[in-house]
Amino acid sequence: PYPFLSLSPFTQLPSPLPPLPSQTDRLSELEDAPPLAVLPIYSQLPSDLQAKIFQKAPEGVRKCVVATNIAETSLTVDGIMFVIDGGFCKLKVYNPRIGMDALQVFPISQANANQRSGRAGRTGAGQCYRMYTQAAYRSEMLVATVPEIQRTNLANVVLLLKSLGVENLLHFHFMDPPPQDNILNSMFQLWVLGALDDTGSLTPQGRQMIEFPLDPPLSKMLIASVDMECSAEILIIVSMLSVPAIFYRPKGREEESDQAREKFQVPESDHLTYLHVYQQWKTNHYSSRWCNEHFIHIKAMRKVREVRQQLKDLMDQQKMTLVSCGSEWDIVRKCICCSYFHQAARLKGIGEYVNCRTGMPCHLHPTSSLFGMGLTPDYVVYHELVMTSKEYMQCVTVVDGEWLAELGPMFFSVKESIRTRQEKKVVLREKQSEMEAKLEAASEELRERREQEKEQLKQSIRKQTICTPGRVDSATPRRTPKRMGL
Repeated sequence: PYPFLSLSPFTQLPSPLPPLPSQTDRLSELEDAPPLAVLPIYSQLPSDLQAKIFQKAPEGVRKCVVATNIAETSLTVDGIMFVIDGGFCKLKVYNPRIGMDALQVFPISQANANQRSGRAGRTGAGQCYRMYTQAAYRSEMLVATVPEIQRTNLANVVLLLKSLGVENLLHFHFMDPPPQDNILNSMFQLWVLGALDDTGSLTPQGRQMIEFPLDPPLSKMLIASVDMECSAEILIIVSMLSVPAIFYRPKGREEESDQAREKFQVPESDHLTYLHVYQQWKTNHYSSRWCNEHFIHIKAMRKVREVRQQLKDLMDQQKMTLVSCGSEWDIVRKCICCSYFHQAARLKGIGEYVNCRTGMPCHLHPTSSLFGMGLTPDYVVYHELVMTSKEYMQCVTVVDGEWLAELGPMFFSVKESIRTRQEKKVVLREKQSEMEAKLEAASEELRERREQEKEQLKQSIRKQTICTPGRVDSATPRRTPKRMGL
């Protein structure tokens, strides 16, 4: 009985959902359509805009909340009488073979459907309209959502279990056992980072990494920054990477927000861009007004400052000094490469890269500092690979190819000329001959030692004899009784 949608100036709010031009055109054709206040709600929306969904709609205006699955359990909005359940949700699923997180659309589970229907009429009578059949609910939907431990990277979990003394992870009794490929891939990643040795045991560096509540690459970066004397800068970068996105693009002000973001961009690195943002915020006395003017989440930045202080306290407990490298950004980029060399990509075309290990196509994200800057570096490392419409690299930094060969010798090496390779083979043959000579000498020494031990053993177990009184030579006394007639 109601024209369900009618746009008004009240709807100009940021939304993660794509526009619906066909519905908008149809609404404009309706006569006397009552106005509708369309309010989005999702986790990355600024808190002041999130609060609008709890406000009472103006007189004669219906309130429509367009929400992600954050509305299932995280909040309750008074006055919601109708719920329209689309039957789908977005989940992040980790692929261990290529090391990529895929943000894909999946059908919801029966538990999710029941939770969504419970949102209708929370404070009164209500109805839920499901955009799927009852047969699909019973036969196509899972009873419960796939546990997160079965669809995420387990490097942090494996590192924790190793620190607790669990040796055989493949036979560990998980409540929801993850795929073995995930466990093996996580162990391989920890071995690459130096947290596990060749036997799968925890190394001293791994024991130090477990002290930080971070992903293993970030812990490795923080530990390596002390030796490379750039721990002050890396501490800020790690803190920035530990929170969700700090920039937002309000609907209708996309160009303005993009221009504000370009002021902070460092063409060589998204990591350095984050560092620049924090330093500018600190220069402006941690101002919330400054964040609003530059389209930065003030709530996220405050969280960054809290995380930085917590990590600094942990570094003080580990006797790790805080040292600044000044403006030597190459040191910071090399330190980033030290923990992300296993996630390196090389240039294939304009704006297109391929993973150096797997050959997986990678693309620069439009929000990256390297995108559209005319800079096409040969090698980059990335924080994570996410599949949305394409395989996008998140948080990219330009690195030198020689750094990859130096820091990741198990994957990379410097290509040498034919003459250099021949000389290298000669040196290797000489070393091999020298090692064989040493081995032969060691074997000869071992044989001589064994012969000496055998001789000593023979002397220690000589036949024991008893000397008979009145005889010069030793003899047993068994003949004496016989000679006496006994």
